[in-house]
Amino acid sequence: MSRVPLRPEPVGLEYVGVKSPPDWVAAFGGSTGPLELEIGCGAGGFAVEYARRNPGCRFIAFEWRKKYAREVAYRAQKHGLTNLKVIEGDARIEVPRLFVKGSLDCVHLQFPDPWWKRAHQKRAILVPDFTALLFSLIAPGGRFDLRTDVEERAHGMLRALETAGFVNPLGKGAFHPAVPDEVPSTRERRYLVTGEPVYRARLLRP
Repeated sequence: MSRVPLRPEPVGLEYVGVKSPPDWVAAFGGSTGPLELEIGCGAGGFAVEYARRNPGCRFIAFEWRKKYAREVAYRAQKHGLTNLKVIEGDARIEVPRLFVKGSLDCVHLQFPDPWWKRAHQKRAILVPDFTALLFSLIAPGGRFDLRTDVEERAHGMLRALETAGFVNPLGKGAFHPAVPDEVPSTRERRYLVTGEPVYRARLLRP
């Protein structure tokens, strides 16, 4: 994927900088299926396959790297996935504009950059304000799907989510085992082959 040339056409720009949330039912051609968000879809291994397996859901994938966003959108179009929309942009800026409270059925955050350097940690996704916002956007009974390969960050992100109000069905601080029919991301597929650990959490908004 890294060698794929940058495609010229931007994707999802009609949803960037909007003044009020769009009508997502109309945007998805009248579909009222579950509305799900992925923050940082990367190469799109999860987004494309998840949308393919779940044609009734409305899936919105954010990716700030233009090269990846445009390639994922191209693949979605190639496979005829009308239930997947890709937006190239910064989710931290755009998500508050795009969704009303309680409108999301699930948020997926998989393998976010760990931002090891202290100066870079401001770029992390699950900072208190944004985590609280995501909690408010998820409908009661909705889910937060977290996966990472960095144990230290896994514990920190899990604490942040639980502090924001998400409930862990397995108990506070517990990680979840893999599910047989779970859709792996592009990065996760590599770990499934090598046997390296992946830290998963499936939290609920009560």
